[in-house]
Amino acid sequence: MNYDSKVIVTGGAGFIGSYITEKLVKMGKEVIVIDNFSSGNIDNLKDVLSSSLLKIVRADLKKDGEWPKYFRDAEIVFHYAANPEVRISSINPRTHFEENIIASFNVLEATRKYDVKYIVFASSSTVYGDAKKIPTPEDYHPLEPISIYGASKLAVENLIISYTKLYGLKALILRYANIIGPRSNHGVIIDFVKKLKRNPFKLEILGDGSQRKSYLYITDALEATFHLLNHFMSKASKEYDVFNIGNYDWITVKEIAQIIVRVLGLSKVEFTYKPATSDGRGWPGDVKFMLLDISKATSTGWKPKYTSREAVELTARYYARTLWRQI
Repeated sequence: MNYDSKVIVTGGAGFIGSYITEKLVKMGKEVIVIDNFSSGNIDNLKDVLSSSLLKIVRADLKKDGEWPKYFRDAEIVFHYAANPEVRISSINPRTHFEENIIASFNVLEATRKYDVKYIVFASSSTVYGDAKKIPTPEDYHPLEPISIYGASKLAVENLIISYTKLYGLKALILRYANIIGPRSNHGVIIDFVKKLKRNPFKLEILGDGSQRKSYLYITDALEATFHLLNHFMSKASKEYDVFNIGNYDWITVKEIAQIIVRVLGLSKVEFTYKPATSDGRGWPGDVKFMLLDISKATSTGWKPKYTSREAVELTARYYARTLWRQI
């Protein structure tokens, strides 16, 4: 990565965003984190908090304020601020409209006003909805998200593409699979650990347990992000590009539960199932089967180190050491 100007990371205290922030600071970059700390945590940045290269701005991207001025002289924005909880879509759709779409529009306006050259956007596998082609490639159509979360990510993708056409912004859109690991504060693994802490003999599983998805460990996701950014920046003629970031394989929810039970050293755990739909989904809007085609990314020289199963086990072991004792 050759740029010398400062870097903005929205949502830079969140799960993936904090790893990006940490890496940039350790690379010697001047980094400005803009976060409202609704889901982010200052502790995620504890290893770089004392660095003179890091500035933290507490601000709500949905609202006007002083925060856009920090985009001045920035060359790249990692836009990772969003509400990450897909399940909220079916209960309170306005949350994802405001926190994902409105906030992103405001970020794009700041990039336009201050002539920021590059944006990296954290999109999602949910933009594909119930894809009929699995593994699902980047050029799959039609894109028909089944959650407001997925729809909000797709809407932002299209806004970004329009900005590349109109204002000269260059954009790298990354469609992440399920990224897991330390610092995450939601998801199936944490949910299962909390439930088993409350009752180590019974585990309620949302859905019928046959949901099958791809999981990627956070270090693999981080490596892919920077590898693909370097690849994209070397292609000077590209206005934008889209990459899937996921794994070669996938795993069922029931298999995840079995791994967690084993890691926690439990036995005789009864699994009960709570499908929210007639076809066994965990909640309305839950994509039941997701496996991304990552051949476009791997053709550039990146490949995941850990399988989905290994990623789940690494994450489960982390929460067995931490969350398990704290609840």
